[in-house]
Amino acid sequence: MNILLHKLKEVLSAVAPVVILVVILNFTLTPIPSMLFFQFLVGAFAIILGLSVLLFGIDIGISTFGNHMGNSFIKSNKLWYVILVGFLLGFFVNIAEPDLQVLAGEVSEVMGGFIHSMVILVTVSIGTGIMLALGVSRIVKNFSLNKTYIVIYVLIAIFAIFSSSDMMAIGFDASGATTGALTTPLVLALSLGVASMKKDSKSSEEDSFGLVGVMSTGAIVGVLMLNLFVRTDSVHPDLPERIIADGLFGPFAHAFPSTALQAFIALLPIVVMLFFFQKIKFKLQKRAFVKMLLGFLYTYVGLILFLTGVHAGFMNVGNIIGSGLASYDNKAILVGAGFFLGMLVILVEPAVYVLTQQIEGVTNGYIKRKTVLVTLSIGVAFAVGLSMLRIAVPGIQLWHYLLPGLFISLLMTFFVPKIFVGIAFDSGGVASGPMTATFVLALSQGASDAIEHSNILADSFGVIAMVALTPLIALQVLGLIYKLKSRKSGV
Repeated sequence: MNILLHKLKEVLSAVAPVVILVVILNFTLTPIPSMLFFQFLVGAFAIILGLSVLLFGIDIGISTFGNHMGNSFIKSNKLWYVILVGFLLGFFVNIAEPDLQVLAGEVSEVMGGFIHSMVILVTVSIGTGIMLALGVSRIVKNFSLNKTYIVIYVLIAIFAIFSSSDMMAIGFDASGATTGALTTPLVLALSLGVASMKKDSKSSEEDSFGLVGVMSTGAIVGVLMLNLFVRTDSVHPDLPERIIADGLFGPFAHAFPSTALQAFIALLPIVVMLFFFQKIKFKLQKRAFVKMLLGFLYTYVGLILFLTGVHAGFMNVGNIIGSGLASYDNKAILVGAGFFLGMLVILVEPAVYVLTQQIEGVTNGYIKRKTVLVTLSIGVAFAVGLSMLRIAVPGIQLWHYLLPGLFISLLMTFFVPKIFVGIAFDSGGVASGPMTATFVLALSQGASDAIEHSNILADSFGVIAMVALTPLIALQVLGLIYKLKSRKSGV
């Protein structure tokens, strides 16, 4: 109970600034209809409670399962087993990832059903399954992490040459959406489990990070390959209609059943794998196994509360704020508000908590959790601010950001400590979680819809990609600072 209360205090301190900023915007720049505003407050309460329970469940359920899976990879000592199980784990976890389901649904609706959401889900999940298998194999076989990223992104660059700008935005957004509230804790624990079994302690510490970043690139490859066969030139995008139910609790009652089903589908493949591997590999004592199952139950309840709060309380408000800010002649208001929202929203992402705790734990406190949070916050602030600038100013395209950003990120991998390379690319994944895939995406869609020259498909999508990009640079800059400090202190 004390652990749960501790997490509740942490989450409350993170969510409060977001709520305060929206309240300030409501009474100043972007008035929100009173019913929607109160629904936003109810949604914030559901998010605080849900996120606290979710993180508690992840600690004793999903993370433990991921650690056991990682240990089984090392103990098997068979590459075919690592590749096969890695692919199946990556595929089933991602196809059920709530963030990815939200994004796939948004893309399908904006396109008017031109590409079915299930096509996007399956394509992305195949890509992430392949890359997760590759990432685990890299750890087992001691391949260089930065060289792995270079090969992958050169492949992505080749595919991008033949892709349309809108599908490139969707592909990079999908990369961010694959690393949500469920997938990230499992993959982080998996990489920690594999790395912890290695004899070299320094190699073990470095290999504890980087797997999330490798896995998420599969989404980009999958979508860009899909674009080779499915062209979107004839698509006329439009902002999807939001369902607004009557009454204060109407949207929550409407969202609850579908969210409960969504969360059930998301967890079911992992639970099935848990029982399967308990039978053939783990063979845990009954008490330990029951505790893990209880963690999955907490995760399920927390996920329902969190996603219901986001969908019913935040999505409509995001559209309204984005549209309201974009209606001002001075677009600096839109860019500035996007900057501050990005700075605060990152603090509400569930996977950020999991990653920052793992970083502090693996490094025995050398890399402080709060330091990583501040660095991430600054990076994501620039990501959302620059995304709003791209929507407001005609002629700025997503690749104008992504190309130099990725080039700088990959170049920096040769100069920063290896552990920061893995942390940076993992951070890019965890930064783009459910709040980004819903609230920030809704904000950008509302802004794009309000600006006459803007294309919703090409301009509003891409914000998740930016949120996934800027931490790569920010965290590696932090790595350089740590490197310089170590030299000065003679460590």
